[in-house]
Amino acid sequence: MFGKLIEKLKASPKRIVFTEGTDERILEAAARLLSGTFLTPVLVGNANEVRAAAEASGFNIRGAEILDPATYDRMDEMVAAMAELRRGKMSIDECRDALQKGNYFGTMLVKMGVADCLLGGATYSTADTVRPALQLIKTKPGNKIVSSCFIMVREGVGDNTVLAMGDCAINIKPSEDDLVEISMEIAKCARIFGIDPKVAFLSYSTNGSGKGEDVEKVRNACEKVKALNPDFPVDGEIQFDAAVSPSVGQLKFPGSPVAGYANTFIFPDINAGNIGYKIAQRLGNFDAYGPILLGLNAPINDLSRGCTAMEVYSMAIITAALA
Repeated sequence: MFGKLIEKLKASPKRIVFTEGTDERILEAAARLLSGTFLTPVLVGNANEVRAAAEASGFNIRGAEILDPATYDRMDEMVAAMAELRRGKMSIDECRDALQKGNYFGTMLVKMGVADCLLGGATYSTADTVRPALQLIKTKPGNKIVSSCFIMVREGVGDNTVLAMGDCAINIKPSEDDLVEISMEIAKCARIFGIDPKVAFLSYSTNGSGKGEDVEKVRNACEKVKALNPDFPVDGEIQFDAAVSPSVGQLKFPGSPVAGYANTFIFPDINAGNIGYKIAQRLGNFDAYGPILLGLNAPINDLSRGCTAMEVYSMAIITAALA
């Protein structure tokens, strides 16, 4: 999977902001990216401190750009741009104060076109990464929400299994219309990673076998997607076993183009989604890449605070590939 993404980036190199430029994991990932020459890291922080941290850890970051909010030569321009975006909500002084923080400063670098995308969260919470993105980058035209996708990869002999799952990280109790938007965004994301999406709207019911408000929400969302995309392979509501097992799927949902062959899964809420992808990760031996944030005007992604340098490297490639 990553080989194809790297080839794509070699043909069109990108610049990615890392909001925590002194973090050892970020520096290790940045050094590895620089050796590949397909992605330029932009490290946020004091230049002397960033270089000292890299030297202390033995990482070569020559070729990376280091930008310090305290000395940035376009800070007045950045403050004015942010104040316009936050008009009526934040004063000039409040914007200037916020831009001394790596998360806001990095997000405005993307907004101003200095970089193509951003990866943060090695020390920031998810909320502190997502909030500036919502306030400054904002959602794409036609999108009302930000959602998330996990790309799940399990290596096999001669072939890999690659799946898409969402929303597992952002929307706690998505509405019917939220599920429609989530499914459309996740299908687009799946294609970037080489998945020809066959979308299953998951439930505890398959094709009317169960009743309840949650079942109706999932079923109605699926019908709306079918109406918008008549030729798109999507079905639901459907239980997970019927979604992935051909024998079970065609028994429970005969004639469905998805039952038994799904590779893109839409969960009814964050409880099911978060539990589901972690079961696949821990018991199914899948590597989980994400959460990949969807619906924004530019790629902004969040790291786990427990991430490894390899996870930073992988998520950087994924984030840049979305640009």
